[in-house]
Amino acid sequence: MKKQKFILTMVLIAVFLLSVVSFAGAQENVRIAMLVKNLGNAFFEACRDGGLEAAKELGGIEFIFQGPTTPTAEGQIEIIDSLIAQKVNAIVISANDVDALVPVCQRAMKSGITVISFDSGVAPEGRILHLAPSSSEFIGRSQVKMLANLIDYKGEIAVLSASSQATNQNEWIEWMKEELKEPAYKDMKLVAVVYGDDLSDKSYREATGLFKSYPDLRGIISPTTVGIAATGKALEDAGKSGKIELTGLGLPSEMKQYIKNGTCRQMSLWNPIDLGYSSTYIAYKLVKGEFQGKEGEVMKVGRMGEIKIGPDNVAVMSEPFIFEKDNIDKFAEIY
Repeated sequence: MKKQKFILTMVLIAVFLLSVVSFAGAQENVRIAMLVKNLGNAFFEACRDGGLEAAKELGGIEFIFQGPTTPTAEGQIEIIDSLIAQKVNAIVISANDVDALVPVCQRAMKSGITVISFDSGVAPEGRILHLAPSSSEFIGRSQVKMLANLIDYKGEIAVLSASSQATNQNEWIEWMKEELKEPAYKDMKLVAVVYGDDLSDKSYREATGLFKSYPDLRGIISPTTVGIAATGKALEDAGKSGKIELTGLGLPSEMKQYIKNGTCRQMSLWNPIDLGYSSTYIAYKLVKGEFQGKEGEVMKVGRMGEIKIGPDNVAVMSEPFIFEKDNIDKFAEIY
C-alpha cells in the first residue's frame, strides 16, 4: 500500500513538473499585438501578413492582430486596456489619433509593455519610437528618379500636386527641385507646378491644361493618389498615353488599368507588407533588448536592411515601393 502511495505521489510530482516546464516554455514566446486603425481594411491586412512573416522568421513570437470595427481612438483605447490586462510584451499600433492614445499607451509602458507606432504615429511621449513608411526626402527624390528613367533624362516635366497648402506635398516638391539640381538632370526642365486640390474633376482639368500649355511636355509627376488617377484618365481621353509619361504616388487598385496599358508604367507608394514586417521585427528586438530604441541607433531589420532612428525617435523605413506591370496584380488585390 505504501509502495502504491509512493508511486502515485511520484507520478503526481512528475505531472506537476511537466506542467511547470510546459508553462515556462509557453511563457518564452514574445507576445506582440499589432493594433490597426480598423478591421476589414485591406491595407492593414497586408500589414498583418508582413507581421506574420517576421514572426515566422524570428521564431518564438505569438502574433496577435486586433483593431476596432470603426477607426476611432476610443475603440483603440479599449483594446489597449485589454492588452494591458493580458500582459502582452509589445503593442505595435497605427494610431487613429496622435494625442488621444498617449495616456493609455503610457499606462501600457508603465506596466512593462513595449509600445511603438507605425504608419500613423502616436505622439513621442506615448511610444518608444515611430516607424514612418518613408521620408519627405526619399519621396521627393525618388519621384524624379522614376520619371527620369521613363523619359531618358530629357525633356520638360510638370508636377500635379494636391493643394498649395498641403505641407507634405510642398516638402516633397522642394526635394524634387533639389534632386533636379543634380548634373544627371541637366537636360530636364520643370516647367510647371499645378494643384488639383485632391479633387478628381479639378485634377483632370489641371492635367488637360498642362497638355495644352506645354505641347513638348514629356512627363508628369503627381504625388497624390487622387491626382495620379485623374491624370491617367486625362491622358487616355486626350490620346496621349505613352506620349507623356506619368508617375507619382498611387493606389494599386485604382491605378491597375493604367499600369497595365502603359499609361503609367511606374508609380510608387509604401508597401504595407514591409511596414508590418519591419514594425513587428523592431518590436521583438526591443523586447529582447537587442535594440535600444534611442535616437541615432541603426537597427538591422532583416530583409529591410538598416533603419536609423532619427529626431523624436522617428525611424524611416525606406524609399517608396515601386509598382509596375510585374507586381501590380498582386498589390491591386490588397489596397
